[in-house]
Amino acid sequence: MSLDALAARCNVSRSMISLVERGETSPTAVILEKIATGLGCTLASLFDDGNAPVNPVSRAADRTSWKDPQSGYVRRNISPPNFPSPIRIVEVAFPAGARVSYETGARDAAVAQQIWVRQGAIEVTAGKVTHRLADDDCLAMQLDTPVTFRNRTRKTAHYVVVLSA
Repeated sequence: MSLDALAARCNVSRSMISLVERGETSPTAVILEKIATGLGCTLASLFDDGNAPVNPVSRAADRTSWKDPQSGYVRRNISPPNFPSPIRIVEVAFPAGARVSYETGARDAAVAQQIWVRQGAIEVTAGKVTHRLADDDCLAMQLDTPVTFRNRTRKTAHYVVVLSA
């Protein structure tokens, strides 16, 4: 796919995609979600190390974290990179007061997501429905509508995201 075609498909400027591709900018989670949707993959798959050998085991020491420069949330893929599985597990630390809105909604392929709050509280708004989640709550949903995550508390929330595509 050409740079122009991807830019049109994901509604991200050609120059931004070029900067991301060359590693010259740290894109926000919102930009990465748009690019992932344009590529027909999940945000979690963008963080796989394409050079890592296929291995069914993911070791804690080998995992890297990524911090969203806009909201400050930190995500870490837990699933083994490049392993051929429809399931992806991601760990998130969502700072107090943080807010992230993914506007893409519709995708070429169905993606199911579950969010399991391990500690703290978050709000997840899918379309027009808001769910308030606290310790040990789990929300299941399809990624077919815009989604906003909010932490209205004064403490970092920790949650696990499980995706199935």
